[in-house]
Amino acid sequence: MGNDICDIAIVGCGPAGLSAAVNASIRRKSVNLFGGELCAPKLQKSAVVNNYLGSPEVSGEILREKFLEHARSMNIPVTRLIINSVTQNSKGGFTLQAADASYDARAVIIATGVTVDKLIEGERDFIGKGVGYCATCDGPLFEGKDVAVVAYTAEGVEDANFLKDICRKVYFVSSDNKLFSGLKSGIEAIEAKSVQAVTGGGSVDGLRIDGRDLAVQGVFIYRETYLPDTLLPGLAVRENHVQVDRELKTNIEGVFAAGDCTGKPYQLAKAVGEGQVAALNAVNYLDSIPG
Repeated sequence: MGNDICDIAIVGCGPAGLSAAVNASIRRKSVNLFGGELCAPKLQKSAVVNNYLGSPEVSGEILREKFLEHARSMNIPVTRLIINSVTQNSKGGFTLQAADASYDARAVIIATGVTVDKLIEGERDFIGKGVGYCATCDGPLFEGKDVAVVAYTAEGVEDANFLKDICRKVYFVSSDNKLFSGLKSGIEAIEAKSVQAVTGGGSVDGLRIDGRDLAVQGVFIYRETYLPDTLLPGLAVRENHVQVDRELKTNIEGVFAAGDCTGKPYQLAKAVGEGQVAALNAVNYLDSIPG
């Protein structure tokens, strides 16, 4: 599945992503805004927000709804998909992959919020060597092999079912046994308290969970968010935050970042402001491209 190319793809629909979408739309750029099932969950959980200029003592839930309503009023839809990979394509832009759907964009703004700060031991070492985040992208490489799906979200169920059709053995590892009901017959579901390590030599040969070792050649991991440099290989990060300049440009031309993913302070006003700055500079970047 694919879509027509848009001007700016925004990964994350929290305050930074919504602000970027609104400002890019005002500048007449087409936008594709991606997010999970619930946009801005951290804001929704805030009982009172008292440091956002002009809105003293407002509940986070009310403020979140105002943000979403602003986007809806400008006909900016949220595509309820988690983007799990961004790659540069032959057209000079970017292709974003989400489960079995792909989308093209001329520029990208990463606004994923605070990402997971601790990977599974060995995870980073084996990225591209058996560790993946998208079965549609990498699953065919493991045809006839044994794999494990480590799922912190329901998205892992869909990809485990896809892998079941091409792999010899699929283990589904999760601490949430409610996810097990959606699995195809033949997938081995394992309720694990802790996923301890991805193991191997030159490539993955195992996954250690609760002291038990699974012999697998591939491990697919599904979280609400991903470390930015696992989302987009080659992206410069420091202490798990995207490195940006004053214009919120990353080290990859055409890619910008905004909000909590760029570092502290993790504050609402910073996120909204950076969303605007990233959008305006993404617009300037697109306007500078000949043709």
